[in-house]
Amino acid sequence: MVDPTHQVFWFASRAFGIVAMLLLGVSVAVGLAMSGRLAHRPGLPAKLKHFHESATLVTLGLIVAHGGLLLFDSYLRPGLAGITLPFALSYRPLFTGVGIIAGWLAAILGLSFYARKRIGVKTWRFMHRFTIVVYLLALVHVIGSGTDARSPWMMALLTVLTAPIVFAFTYRMLPSSSRRRPAAARGATVERAPAIAGIA
Repeated sequence: MVDPTHQVFWFASRAFGIVAMLLLGVSVAVGLAMSGRLAHRPGLPAKLKHFHESATLVTLGLIVAHGGLLLFDSYLRPGLAGITLPFALSYRPLFTGVGIIAGWLAAILGLSFYARKRIGVKTWRFMHRFTIVVYLLALVHVIGSGTDARSPWMMALLTVLTAPIVFAFTYRMLPSSSRRRPAAARGATVERAPAIAGIA
């Protein structure tokens, strides 16, 4: 008789993994929006910064739960090495290995926020640029090792998550002069408004 408990931990691990992917996508999109200065409303950048930091910590906790629950899976039996060392797990080793690398990178880049004073803000900002790599590796992990990867709802979820990241990343890569034009145009409109009102 098959032990049903391994399915409980397997399903729980998948659930934590899906939520971690969801929060990771939102966090990366928010980070790119802030770095590209897409948020202009007064007070909004500070709120987004707080959310970005909190979401990163929660995501790291979900990643730990995602991998840690597999230790109790009596069918998979990954062992500590299987969930911490890339490509050590026999189950789809390439894609699970990519996921483990993404998890370690997420921990390094996420926790580097608290070491900014020691490593320097310039170095921290340079490191932080690689958060997009974490998302891409996580995306490969989900598509390659996730049992729900080809489900319509999962494809829809990944599309919704990835679309704003692609947009924010593309906007962030534009020359600074191009990104400042909309703001300049808005400023010109505001400056002309009193004159127009006076004429009216």
